[in-house]
Amino acid sequence: MRVALFLTCVNDTFYPETGKAVVKLLARLGVEVEFPMGQTCCGQAHYNTGYRHEAEPLARRFAEVFGEYEAVVTPSGSCAAMVRELYPRMGERAGAEGRGDSLARAVAPVVARTYELTEFLVDVLGVIDVGAWYPHTVTYHPTCHGLRSLGLGERPRRLLEAVRGLDLVELPGAQECCGFGGTFAVKNAAVSAAMGADKVRSAESTGAEVLCAADNSCLMHIGGTMTRLKAGMRPVHLAQILASTEEDPAR
Repeated sequence: MRVALFLTCVNDTFYPETGKAVVKLLARLGVEVEFPMGQTCCGQAHYNTGYRHEAEPLARRFAEVFGEYEAVVTPSGSCAAMVRELYPRMGERAGAEGRGDSLARAVAPVVARTYELTEFLVDVLGVIDVGAWYPHTVTYHPTCHGLRSLGLGERPRRLLEAVRGLDLVELPGAQECCGFGGTFAVKNAAVSAAMGADKVRSAESTGAEVLCAADNSCLMHIGGTMTRLKAGMRPVHLAQILASTEEDPAR
């Protein structure tokens, strides 16, 4: 199976270690991952800010770069949801506006083959125990796109529960948004900050050392809030926990 890593803008710019963790994890499971150098933004920021037409060339670019692969894996629920949920909608709207069905036809193959990391592990590889070791107390935040758009359900939790040494504790109000929401955090800064503070206080109440999520955009927001509130815990992406082993443990 030819598998490509779609790293995403946020990870490429701020969290490259997450991408390295995905490659390390999948290699341990016998999957060779390619990194197409032509990949760019998926267009989510443009689309969510109202620039749908400007997002269309980025969707076409995504289809062009990743079209030859049997699976596209990304450590981002929000970007996976952009491809799976919103690319088809963009294609339908382009057709309804009389601009033909070329966009819909271009994106359809990659829509069907794009997976968020935990989906790929559980649904495609059929793996729950990935051989990880992470001796820390962890609480898990299910991000909005993963929870509501992709329907990841219990996949992330099942993977975490199988990690040796990891003590998983329940996060109160887990299904509540952290307040990031992409450009929402910019346009509604006060509300966003208040929501982030609520999320951090809930996480602190668990006594966990680590707050884990499957999307670094949310972890960036939560982590910044933790710093401002001087919280005694740290944010860690799920991929880095799953990639950790006793020989080479993540921090």
